[in-house]
Amino acid sequence: MSSLWGAKWISDCRLDGHCEHLLYENLLPALFKTRREARAFIEKKYGYIRHRPDLRREPHGWRMPQPVRVTVAMADLRARAA
Repeated sequence: MSSLWGAKWISDCRLDGHCEHLLYENLLPALFKTRREARAFIEKKYGYIRHRPDLRREPHGWRMPQPVRVTVAMADLRARAA
């Protein structure tokens, strides 16, 4: 297993409820070797949310994404099927 850093999207509104998921970049999870790299990615792509009160209140309820530690584990599914 390997630990990397990812960016977690957070939104909380009455329409959709509470939502959290990892952010993707080019159809793959946005994963980084350091927390600093994850924070730089978040600031570059989503920093505008910090200055947009209209996006942070209803109906959107967006929050700034947070850097989170992600554990990557690989499994051989062929072994399970046998």
